[in-house]
Amino acid sequence: MVTVTIHGEEKQYEAGTVYEEIAKAYQAQYDDSIALVIVNGKITELMKPLEKDCTLEFITLKNSAGHKAYVRTAVMLLIKALYDVEPRENIERIKVEFAIGQGYYCSLRGKVRVDETLIERLNVRMQQLVMAELPVVKKTYPIEEALELFDRYGMEDKKKLFRYRRSSTVNVYRMGDYYDYYYGYMLPSAGYVKYFQVISYEGGLMLLLPDRKAPKTLDYFVPRDKLFHTLQQSTVWGEMMDIDTVGDLNDQICSGGISELILVQEALQERRIGEIAQDIVSRGGVKFVMIAGPSSSGKTTFSHRLCVQLRSCGMKPHPIAVDDYFIDRELTPKDEKGNYNFECLEAIDVAKFNEDMNALLDGKTVELPTFNFKTGKREYKGNIKKLGKGDILVIEGIHSLNDKMSFSLPGKSKYKIYISALTSLNIDEHNRIPTTDGRLLRRMVRDARTRGTSAKRTLAMWQSVRRGEEENIFPFQESADATFNSVLIYELAVLKQFAEPLLFSIMPGEPEYYEAKRLLKFLEYFLGVSSEDLPKNSIVREFVGGSVFNV
Repeated sequence: MVTVTIHGEEKQYEAGTVYEEIAKAYQAQYDDSIALVIVNGKITELMKPLEKDCTLEFITLKNSAGHKAYVRTAVMLLIKALYDVEPRENIERIKVEFAIGQGYYCSLRGKVRVDETLIERLNVRMQQLVMAELPVVKKTYPIEEALELFDRYGMEDKKKLFRYRRSSTVNVYRMGDYYDYYYGYMLPSAGYVKYFQVISYEGGLMLLLPDRKAPKTLDYFVPRDKLFHTLQQSTVWGEMMDIDTVGDLNDQICSGGISELILVQEALQERRIGEIAQDIVSRGGVKFVMIAGPSSSGKTTFSHRLCVQLRSCGMKPHPIAVDDYFIDRELTPKDEKGNYNFECLEAIDVAKFNEDMNALLDGKTVELPTFNFKTGKREYKGNIKKLGKGDILVIEGIHSLNDKMSFSLPGKSKYKIYISALTSLNIDEHNRIPTTDGRLLRRMVRDARTRGTSAKRTLAMWQSVRRGEEENIFPFQESADATFNSVLIYELAVLKQFAEPLLFSIMPGEPEYYEAKRLLKFLEYFLGVSSEDLPKNSIVREFVGGSVFNV
């Protein structure tokens, strides 16, 4: 017998009992389904057997790790069901491309026709597998056997990925007769994926899943066409350079083609910035370029490069930071924890901002403020502005896309740009890289370099940062006149060298350890690339250093 401590109480179980059986006995004490278990401080899947005396804690679907396990298992369920309803020879490829809200877009290649008949058959088959509680079976293979398995099923992307894996073994998951590799923890059976819906969208499949905050609620899908087409454009850019997955990128690095890849990617971004500048100028009457995006999107470098492009079009751009219109610190609203909420619209002197911008629009001379972050006060230091015929203000701030921020400015005088780091590179065809992971690594590297902030502190703050983005930025992204994706397909290979030492500084037992360990495992897939060959105006320079701009 094995002694197990749960909620401070000791109980006896037979060795070999799977954790799922233990979790079932405690499920009634939790509002949401138990997804994973922490065994002596280590996250473990429920299908694993009990081996020795231990202390257990349960992780539900409301936890980030639990929700990620739900998404992976749902993706495996979808692909298994697709192979059940369509002959395998008709499916050349199914790729999990990117997330839009709570939907996960999957593209299909082959003789499969995405129509309502296929959608209905898929949903029915997935429900059947859920009702049958089809087990997810995990098996560890020696790398050579895993490669043979991937070859047997035509998984060239996985064969390429594991060419660069240092480990001698690979964990492979099986659902019925379907085998696959998944990066991260999985749920023990299809029966855990109770809430889902598959719909057709833009020629592919959209797998709708619950939000982590409400794991029993499936919301209606809200299309975000501008975001979708920006992500799709990035995918096309990657395919144009024959880079679809991390394995492709590693091949390029090994072949000595990384320098050319960097130059081509930077050129594609510069071309896009130039297109946005041309659109601004061609509209006529635009005096305010409003830029907003989530944390670590590269807004500062983008603003500088846009200004260069606007100058090349004969305009005279002047950068303005919305942060300079913060109200005095002691007047700033506080959040539910009693901390100053600098991200809400009420933290900005919206009336004064509109007064100054309208005065400039009327041709008046205005002294613009500067916010002193040390004293928490607004100051005036002789920053005088008057707009001439070719002058244009480039305004960067969290609320720039929110019309309440610029409520009194004529619509035709504004041009709104949404910028984000929208990762299109996949680990392999069935394992996408979350956009937030790339931004988190960017922020971690930048904050350690410029602010002396530890990786532990960055990870601890991240959920709060994300909440601010979800409230103040994402709801307005579709209102933008232009969307810009700041991700460079090679950048994670560069960030790896800077991020790994920071993540290794987080010790076991610290609350951020699990996330640090996850990110370290993720970075193992990439071969490293030096930052020496990066152009001085690259957006990546904003994070790793060496930029020509003051960032």
